[in-house]
Amino acid sequence: MLKISLNFDATNQRLMIKHPNSLIAGLVTTLLLLATSSLLMGAESASQPTNGITLTGGAIDQWNGYARHSFKVDGCACWIVEPKTPAAGNPWAWCMEFPDAFVDRIGGPKLLAKGFYYLHIQVGNTFGCPNAVKHFNAFYQAFTAAGLAKKGALIGVSRGGLYAYNWAALNPDKVVCIYGDAPVCDFKSWPGGKGKGAGSPGDWQQLIKCYGFKNESEALACKSNPVDNLAVLAKARIALVHVVGDADDAVPVAENTAVVERRFKELGGEITVIHKPGAGHHPHGLDDPTPVVEIILKQTTKSSSNPTP
Repeated sequence: MLKISLNFDATNQRLMIKHPNSLIAGLVTTLLLLATSSLLMGAESASQPTNGITLTGGAIDQWNGYARHSFKVDGCACWIVEPKTPAAGNPWAWCMEFPDAFVDRIGGPKLLAKGFYYLHIQVGNTFGCPNAVKHFNAFYQAFTAAGLAKKGALIGVSRGGLYAYNWAALNPDKVVCIYGDAPVCDFKSWPGGKGKGAGSPGDWQQLIKCYGFKNESEALACKSNPVDNLAVLAKARIALVHVVGDADDAVPVAENTAVVERRFKELGGEITVIHKPGAGHHPHGLDDPTPVVEIILKQTTKSSSNPTP
């Protein structure tokens, strides 16, 4: 009896074949690759719908009145919320962190009503570190393989700003725009607390560990914060929109969004900043998030009409 072990390597997107006899393992691998290629060629030759995807497997529940499909990718729990009527091209908005906080104010349901898919993958309190980015890459490969658009909108709420900007800086060809809501754009400000904000000592130590810094000095010398990585976003014509509370003492505007706004404009980038006079870090979003939703819609339409060369 032929006994083999099959394992899927999500990082490298390949099937691993294990057998004591390397010749047999190689033969099985070749046969599987040939079979897979035939299936893919058949699928590509079939007519493809202009919008809508088929999601199979995993659990299905309701998220704010829409069907949510939950599953795992690269060992992380993730989900895709399906619009009732998908827009042409299957656009998506990816809420990088806190997807269930201030939902109506952030605009998720409004985007779903416009035909966007709404996405999330749980990578924990990891501050957009390199390991988190690897999980994001695997998730992107999974949902685009399922039929979603190749480019979409990222939503970075609070520390989610680190997640969104760090992934976008490494994947500018996959991003239409970034919506930052009171976003952390420099971890020296938060959780480091090296500016006017109090920071968060526990989170700061956790961040140093997640990034693999040897000590605080190495973390402070790091030049891979969102405020440092704007040139690649401007070159890719990725539009930015931020919503901030002018009295935010947790993630001070002057140390985060104001720095991004100044530097991005100097680089020729397009950025809109919506200020909430007298407001703090909470509540996130807007009483009516329509202005943000309209910017995301506009940028998505523009990207579809003028794809990146």
